Amino acid sequence: MVALPRLVIAAPASGCGKTTVACGLMAALRARGLTVSGHKVGPDYIDPGYHALATGRAPRNLDPFLCGEELIAPLFRHGAAGAQVAVVEGVMGLFDGVDEGGLGGDFPPGAGGSGGIRVSSPRASTDFGSTAHVARLLGAPVVLVVDAARAGRSVAALAAGFAGFDPRTPVAGVILNQVASDRHERLLRDALVGAGLPVYGVIRRTEGIATPSRHLGLIPAAERAAPAGQAIDRMGALIAASCDLDALLALAARATALPGPAWSPPPATARTTPAPTIAIAGGAAFTFGYTEQAELLEAAGARVARFDPLRDEDLPEGTAGLVLGGGFPEMHASGLSANGRLRDRVAALAARGAPVAAECAGLLYLARTLDDRPMCGVLDVRAAMTPKLTLGYRQAVAVTDSVLARAGDVVRGHEFHRTVAVPAAGDQPAWQVGPGAVEGHVAGSVVASYLHTHWAGHPAAAVRFTTACAKVPSV
Repeated sequence: MVALPRLVIAAPASGCGKTTVACGLMAALRARGLTVSGHKVGPDYIDPGYHALATGRAPRNLDPFLCGEELIAPLFRHGAAGAQVAVVEGVMGLFDGVDEGGLGGDFPPGAGGSGGIRVSSPRASTDFGSTAHVARLLGAPVVLVVDAARAGRSVAALAAGFAGFDPRTPVAGVILNQVASDRHERLLRDALVGAGLPVYGVIRRTEGIATPSRHLGLIPAAERAAPAGQAIDRMGALIAASCDLDALLALAARATALPGPAWSPPPATARTTPAPTIAIAGGAAFTFGYTEQAELLEAAGARVARFDPLRDEDLPEGTAGLVLGGGFPEMHASGLSANGRLRDRVAALAARGAPVAAECAGLLYLARTLDDRPMCGVLDVRAAMTPKLTLGYRQAVAVTDSVLARAGDVVRGHEFHRTVAVPAAGDQPAWQVGPGAVEGHVAGSVVASYLHTHWAGHPAAAVRFTTACAKVPSV
């Protein structure tokens, strides 16, 4: 049993200031000398990059759909090991979870659908996968961030409604954001006292800490390291000056002990010597990835090496396999294309049968062209930006045996992009994502698709991939 102090930072909806408050609270507590663990509800990759800056620790996601609700507390305990307090940033509104109306049967809405988080399943109209769901799984107090910019006493009615909506998920108190003046603050506080809700902070309207956005949300921290670090410092100072940190820590300490063991990546049943080197793409163009992926590969017997396709002209020495995760290659297409030496190295590696696993950005990088700029040419695919957002959870069935899955294996993932790849599926598709809908490419030891997966939800992928890499002859 572990009694780690923890808080969930939630909101009535997106755009209320959750990320500013969560990152600022992480930074403010760290500035006090505490070891802080940051976590994000849902599949988002971008906010956790800012969490890492604020805490100085690896970012962690908590997603019941991708990993299964039974793994949320174990993954939390694993990610928070050694911390003195944990801050969990919610997703969307507090009770906004999986839209399970979707298509009937065993398949989610197909690729190309857009909108909120969606999947078809037997659980109709629940908050599965929501911030509230994760808070319950963690036994963590919830603090509601409320945007008060255009409201007075009605803020208390809103907050009281959230506090009483689901008795399983009590709201411990609120942090008021975008408060205009002393008079406005008094009005809000008096109304909330009358509703029986503690106020843990009051944040005035302020300029200078806004984080720039583009087509898929905030610009990742890795693309703007110095400005992002400065923004985190300002967020920390703002929260330290605006919130009662002692009261928030006391609230966090009320969280009950979590039973059961922490998650750990399953160890390899047999290791090869030397360990195969698996190169994972990073840098500004490849910023999307879950921390547990590298941990699973290492536990399976691999040596993980990082490289930056924008800067590095060669793959890490001895590379026997390649992982190309998500990110924004469309924003860096000219730089990726200009690095012809590395593109040739990637193409040659794939040609000699080395395993390559590519998700979304990785698919685009392996294409023949991206927005008419030459890419690696591993796949006979042409990709381009579009105005349409494709966003949603997917339940997928492997169509073809690959270095990640056997045909018939079921995985859960998500899509998050504004690009289109033509053709959408190769002669040997990777996944079936709906009735009659296939997606992705399997070509030899290459598997590439738009599907993002969290390998903690299907750890066999890491073992299968590492085993395949160990069979690649050295050159």
